[in-house]
Amino acid sequence: MVMTNNENATQTTAQAAAQTLAPAPAPAPRLNFAKAAPKAFKAVIGLDAAARDGLDPALVELIQIRASLLNGCAYCLHMHTSDARKAGEDEARLHMVGVWREARNFFTEKEQAALDLTEAVTLVHRGGIPDDVYARAAAHFDEMELGHVLALIFTINTWNRIALSTAKVAGEDER
Repeated sequence: MVMTNNENATQTTAQAAAQTLAPAPAPAPRLNFAKAAPKAFKAVIGLDAAARDGLDPALVELIQIRASLLNGCAYCLHMHTSDARKAGEDEARLHMVGVWREARNFFTEKEQAALDLTEAVTLVHRGGIPDDVYARAAAHFDEMELGHVLALIFTINTWNRIALSTAKVAGEDER
């Protein structure tokens, strides 16, 4: 059977689409950070717990989801969207975290300030923390809360880097 160029192109496109949709092979096992560096792991857990203290649990999850999206951490994104759902977070809000600027009506001014600060700290390599972003957050949080928000942002960025470096698999919550 002889194929025309058009039929050949269609078959090639279909094959490429099938390969794109095929599940990726599981990453090779890497270091178990908790076992390899237990004191460091426990220190991050301690910082995480201290950072959350006194913050609204819904805000905590929004911050963790936004940082995980920015860092491309599927493991943490899956974990924190699942936690948010279990805590009763609205599904529509979860879908809007990645585009919160275009969907401001889904988030309070305080949440928007926290999301903006989360982006600035997570993407600090793009020019630091702009004064207006910091001032907006400081207007919505007292000093203690702002310290906790910053510590939470530091912590989720650390968790993202641990999960990405050790090839944690989304959906395999090991807590």
